[in-house]
Amino acid sequence: MKPTTVIFDMDGLLIDSEPLWEEAGKETLAQFGVTLTDEQYHYSTGLRTKEWVDWWFTWFNIDKKHALTAELTIVQKAIDKIGARGVALPGVEQTFQFFRERGFKIGLATSSPLELVKVVAEKLQINDYLQAIASAEELKYGKPHPQVYLDCAQALEVSPLECVCFEDSFNGMIAVKAARMKCIVIPAPHHQQQTRWDAADKKLSSLLELNEQVLDAL
Repeated sequence: MKPTTVIFDMDGLLIDSEPLWEEAGKETLAQFGVTLTDEQYHYSTGLRTKEWVDWWFTWFNIDKKHALTAELTIVQKAIDKIGARGVALPGVEQTFQFFRERGFKIGLATSSPLELVKVVAEKLQINDYLQAIASAEELKYGKPHPQVYLDCAQALEVSPLECVCFEDSFNGMIAVKAARMKCIVIPAPHHQQQTRWDAADKKLSSLLELNEQVLDAL
């Protein structure tokens, strides 16, 4: 089925926020005497903050009575950092315009809270493009579960089979494929050569590589 709809992930795809989420997470875990390596952090990219905290609290045997406080601290730190220092990744404006010119419905499906979505959408000036926003924040399961993508498709009133989605994380890519949608993945530069991205329909190094040929090949 020919795509009629595009759904974007947000963090690490549209805005260079992953380093700031990483800062927020590492700073918060440091309060419990834990030092998280870069490799450990990237292994857990794409999880909701609640799941991220639960994962590392379990791994480091931290008392989970502190989990909710840690979760709220990370989210607030991330919102503050991204609001102050987050920048658009290359090709965001061109990509949204590309799909608008072709009559695509446009949505956003993210693991981040809606409070952060509002900050990022304003910062990147993409509110006028977005016809639906879905957050996994309050869902029973986050990515790699497909629910947030299915919810976005439902809000856009389209079949999942009509959707092409852009992701940067492995968990996000699995969520897209589980939703039976096409996936274009744009991994972080230092992860580009990993074979796990072969599950995507197309891998790009940047949004700037998107063109008619890429879309036609899906």
